[in-house]
Amino acid sequence: MPSHTEWTERQDSATVDVDGHDLDVAFYDEGSGDPVVLLHGIPTWSYLWRDVVPGLEDERRVIVPDMVGYGNSSMEDGFDRSIRAQEEMVDGLLDELGVETVSFVGHDLGGGVGLRYASHRPDAVDELVLSNAVAYDSWPIGTVANLGLPSTVEENGVDGLQEMLDGLYRKTLFDDDPSEEFVEGMKAQWRSERAAVSLCRNAVATNTNHTTELDYGAIAAETLLLWGTDDEFQPVSYAERLRDDLSGAEVRGLDDAEHWVMQDRPDAYREELRSFLVE
Repeated sequence: MPSHTEWTERQDSATVDVDGHDLDVAFYDEGSGDPVVLLHGIPTWSYLWRDVVPGLEDERRVIVPDMVGYGNSSMEDGFDRSIRAQEEMVDGLLDELGVETVSFVGHDLGGGVGLRYASHRPDAVDELVLSNAVAYDSWPIGTVANLGLPSTVEENGVDGLQEMLDGLYRKTLFDDDPSEEFVEGMKAQWRSERAAVSLCRNAVATNTNHTTELDYGAIAAETLLLWGTDDEFQPVSYAERLRDDLSGAEVRGLDDAEHWVMQDRPDAYREELRSFLVE
């Protein structure tokens, strides 16, 4: 699997208008066939999907953006990073790429973006996969709320923030001996002062109103709720609630998997996703 530097080298970039701001959006775009978008959450980036992409791109066009404020997308101050704004980013990026309908796979905040996109544009999303996603009032968790405090960056600096993130990633993986590739790859995007401030801005932009205001009944996409069942951040009870509110939705729980389900159970996650999207 690619290192985080190799992943970066494979990314393309497009300029997208978000709330009147021209922002650079880095994205991976490979494969052919019907397009599928994979969207990460906080505090990750598109590299989260590095092990998932190879199981799809033989049959599907796979588009994997860095949300604005994350990864290799724009990180400067002066724009909104909420999931409402990320929804606008996705819409603008797909317009730039000439894509009208997609399958949408979202994790964490990316799942919240997917819910908004599928609710507001039901004709544009054929299939929706949500993995340990934010929904209703399930977020933000305390750790993310604390990252949004200016004092977190001011008092800890880049090195201190790296230590905090290291602990977060390791604590929330099911395996007591996690992949160093995953931990180091996730931390890599936050290794500058500008990036540390961007993470603070991303965290403070978390807004529960952006999922509580949704009309979940407007979502027409065939939906799979592919969930790590040991997650304390986004418990599987929220997947069960979504199943009740989304017509025909199915919950598939993966045991021995916490929040980073595609890292904890990579083979099972790939198989379930491919079964739903391809086979």
